Amino acid sequence: MDHYASEPRRVVVTGLGAITSIGHTADDFWASLLAGKCGIERVSHFDPTDYACQIGAEVRNWDAAALWDPKEVRRNDRYTHFGFCAARQAVKDAGLEMQKEDGDRVGVIIGSGIGGMLTYENQLRVLFERGPRKVSPFTIPSLIGNICSGLVGIELGARGPNFGTVSACASATHSLGEAYHVVRRGEADIMVAGGAEASITPFAYASFCAMKAMSTRNDDPQHASRPFDAQRDGFVMGEGSGVLVLESYEHAKARGARIYCELAGYAASCDAFHITQPDPEGRGLKLSMSRALSYGGVRPEEIDYINAHGTSTPYNDKFETIAIKKVFGDHARKVAVSSTKSMTGHLLGAAGGIEAVACVKALQTGFIPPTINYAEPDPECDLDYVPNQARETKPRCVMSNNLGFGGQNASAVFRAI
Repeated sequence: MDHYASEPRRVVVTGLGAITSIGHTADDFWASLLAGKCGIERVSHFDPTDYACQIGAEVRNWDAAALWDPKEVRRNDRYTHFGFCAARQAVKDAGLEMQKEDGDRVGVIIGSGIGGMLTYENQLRVLFERGPRKVSPFTIPSLIGNICSGLVGIELGARGPNFGTVSACASATHSLGEAYHVVRRGEADIMVAGGAEASITPFAYASFCAMKAMSTRNDDPQHASRPFDAQRDGFVMGEGSGVLVLESYEHAKARGARIYCELAGYAASCDAFHITQPDPEGRGLKLSMSRALSYGGVRPEEIDYINAHGTSTPYNDKFETIAIKKVFGDHARKVAVSSTKSMTGHLLGAAGGIEAVACVKALQTGFIPPTINYAEPDPECDLDYVPNQARETKPRCVMSNNLGFGGQNASAVFRAI
């Protein structure tokens, strides 16, 4: 079928991949979330002594060259290592056999907020210290934000829609949403989608520190990311990737795939307010949440769990709480809300990818991950943030929110089947 579907198609999740500071597979990541494990430590990628923030959630004891052609690893940025390997995980988990699929009907959208930051820094150093003739010919392909999608497409022989979304910390959720629309309208049967980021680098840290956006709780890394807590003082950087396989319900059933859940609704919006600060009234996020529910045919009271953006910054957590109250009304007091960034740090453009994996696993297992480091309630953040311990509730519908600089908002609704 090379035309749009006559009716919108149901979109389901059939594969998961995740590489994070607390687990190098989706299952290990999920087990760590339920255990309340924190992946934040002193930065080891570079000497952070002179930086206001000296901590981060690094992916440690992980070697891309053990999982991918070492030549390709050398040619590509760390963010691509994460995204490519997470996509491989997701495809394997989905049981996809590409030799049985029509490559024209398979696509890839893997977003990144910043792309190859490490490549930028390393090659600028080469330019300034050794001259222009020493700059690597792989610099541009390595640093651009769509190259991960391209490489996954080459690996799979996937000739369908292929690009990368760039919308700061909403990038991965926008990737999933755009992939959802591609499948829903019949342009592809299968989409590999998510986000990847590797920005624990000197220049990125110097830049975010200059904004005073990051936590300076350097003497206590494990308790530095504390979303919704009254003593929160900024976000902590994380790195890694989360990738999902989305496909039409009909296609998944026809090939006998294991279906995790349905991606029922998605919406995006803009605060149209400020380049970095969320709207104090939560209007943009309210719009994306309301529309995601409406498009998915889900009533607010059907949502059992929200994986919040919850960055541990004073503004974000307060304004997100306001937006949730506006959308859910009285039900806001009953819905469980947690921020897994308390454990993983903030993966910027990859955040929505790993948080979507967490939402899917919540539906699959019947457990909700906690917000750890929640010790002192903030009167302006007064919802149920699932403090410090995972909870068994058997959710049926869950939502994931992500916000990005520029006023970007994205919300996705997942529903059990």
